[in-house]
Amino acid sequence: MIENFSEKLKKYAELIVKVGVNVQKGQPVVLYISVTQQELAHLIVEEAYEAGASEVMIEWKDTFSEREFLKHASEERLENVPEYIVKKGNYIAEKKAARISVMSADPGAYAGIDQKRIAKNQAAMGKALRQVRKATQNNDLSWTVVSAADQAWAEKVFPEKKGQAAIDALWEEIFKTTRIDKADPVKAWHEHDQKLHEKSDWLNEQQFSALHYVSPVTDITIGLPENHVWEGAGSFTPEGTEFMANMPTEEVFTAPDCRRIDGYVTSTKPLSYAGNILEDMKFTFKDGKVVEATAKKGQEVLEHLLETDAGAKSLGEVSLVPDPSPISQSGIIFFNTLFDENASDHLALGASYPFNVAGGTKMSDEELLDHGMNVSQTHVDFMVGSADMDIDGIKKDGTIVPVFRNGDWA
Repeated sequence: MIENFSEKLKKYAELIVKVGVNVQKGQPVVLYISVTQQELAHLIVEEAYEAGASEVMIEWKDTFSEREFLKHASEERLENVPEYIVKKGNYIAEKKAARISVMSADPGAYAGIDQKRIAKNQAAMGKALRQVRKATQNNDLSWTVVSAADQAWAEKVFPEKKGQAAIDALWEEIFKTTRIDKADPVKAWHEHDQKLHEKSDWLNEQQFSALHYVSPVTDITIGLPENHVWEGAGSFTPEGTEFMANMPTEEVFTAPDCRRIDGYVTSTKPLSYAGNILEDMKFTFKDGKVVEATAKKGQEVLEHLLETDAGAKSLGEVSLVPDPSPISQSGIIFFNTLFDENASDHLALGASYPFNVAGGTKMSDEELLDHGMNVSQTHVDFMVGSADMDIDGIKKDGTIVPVFRNGDWA
């Protein structure tokens, strides 16, 4: 058992509430968490009320029930989301509830289930929860994605360990990467936030027209929209409340111009998506669209993802993550995007975040597209960075500025 586990878990709950979503007085909170994580859930509820939350709603997740639903529900039910789910999503968006998502599920939880059924249900849920998705993508409310150690996931990350030993090993990594091992985790996060803001400020001054990513398995040029905005670590609501969308985080990111993407890119880490593991993906882009996509593992899943809607075939996010980041140096593959994307430069298929272009949160979907911002109901990150990745910034006049050399800031 981890020494002082309960004390560390309490610190973690406090960090999630105070830094993750930065709960404000009178604000509702919604917590998405597995039924296996009751202790952490109760600590978060307690911290949220102490911070002044008006109410804390818990959306319990249970992989077993979800698997059974996906296996047995009628086609009609898979494609039609009940009105009460839509209303709840709209309530969360209207009340600007702080959203806390705790990831702990088995990365391969839905392996063996008919991909068409999963894709149908995901498309239906995407439409039903459009309002809350939009409020989140616009940063109209504070939101954070964090993790917790469940046995099936832990045993996948540490295959040489079983049961509690694997769970303890994963908790150790979660605590380390979220700075819980520091004397004052909240202060440590504010210092880390400052460092990443310095990088995003420099990139915002440069206003590159494009980025050129090159490694032995990638050669792609990704245009950037005019007046694009880089973000690092902390984000802000319209009221000026800072929150941390991902914990851990080591990235700075912006939106690409979804009309100007050309070349090929290869994934460097496995991707856990829709309860399946995808490996060794390669995408070829022409004029902003995927024209060819292959995966050594998960080809069918990848094809369903790309068929989600028109925007799923382009990119909505480009990020920079130095290879010397702590998660990368741990050498651990987490099979979880929250961690693996913070070990590696990554790109995302699907929607761009409207706040990544000046004035974007006030734009309609049509206006966003006119600015080169991708619109989609999906957003799936995949990892492309490595220790031999070079990235150049290309200015409007053609000047080339080194941004990354051998996987680190130039």
